[in-house]
Amino acid sequence: MDLKNSVALVTGAGSGIGKGAAIRLAREGAKVGVLSRTDVQILDVVQEIKDGGGEAMPLIADVSKSDQLRSAVTELAEAYGGIQVVVANAGVNGLWAPIEQISEEDWDYTMDINLKGTFMTIKYALPWLRQSGGAIAVVASVNGTRIFSNTGATAYACSKGGQVIMTKMLAPELAHDNVRINVICPGSIRTEISDNTVISNQDIVWPVTFEMGQIPLTRDQPGTIEQCADLIHFLVSDASAHITGTELWIDGAQSLIKG
Repeated sequence: MDLKNSVALVTGAGSGIGKGAAIRLAREGAKVGVLSRTDVQILDVVQEIKDGGGEAMPLIADVSKSDQLRSAVTELAEAYGGIQVVVANAGVNGLWAPIEQISEEDWDYTMDINLKGTFMTIKYALPWLRQSGGAIAVVASVNGTRIFSNTGATAYACSKGGQVIMTKMLAPELAHDNVRINVICPGSIRTEISDNTVISNQDIVWPVTFEMGQIPLTRDQPGTIEQCADLIHFLVSDASAHITGTELWIDGAQSLIKG
């Protein structure tokens, strides 16, 4: 299942699932474009990959800005001779609040990064993916796909549900060029993205308690970045050569009891 001689673009790769995926794909032999909005963290990720014997380059771009993203994708493809793997991971939680408290700017911010950013990441990488075939892994969420009880998460959930729909729409379209696309839907994972969530009126959430906890498989222990990276690696490797247009929940059954 190694990715030797392949080139991978990973967005939102400065921390969390994106960082874990970048390091894992590099370990499997891929040359990795480590993309984020700033160089604050990605330089460390690139160095960690190089220290482990891998090859990587930093790419600075806001995925919601077409000129920046197009330039970064082109830079990666020209540096390494193409792109065979894309991990569309960049995302924000944005503002969680009652709908009347969400401004148009708040809504657009979440949608522009999570949904439009995924669209443009795929769009600009596709010319290279089509040259030799390839695989795309989109990182969505249990929110907006199985969980609809997180009151106030409307913008975030809509953006994540949209990513799943995009994946299903693109699967048959891209299959003609031997490009596969799948989407993972993580539940509670130990990452830093929750630190960037703005929650208004937290008392609007009604907690529900289960004997086994909110995550039955692990008795309330969150999943790990490494587990997500393992799943992403599987989906972009030849081990999943006949899988496309599929969403996979990685949540320890959390979404099946919360709903």
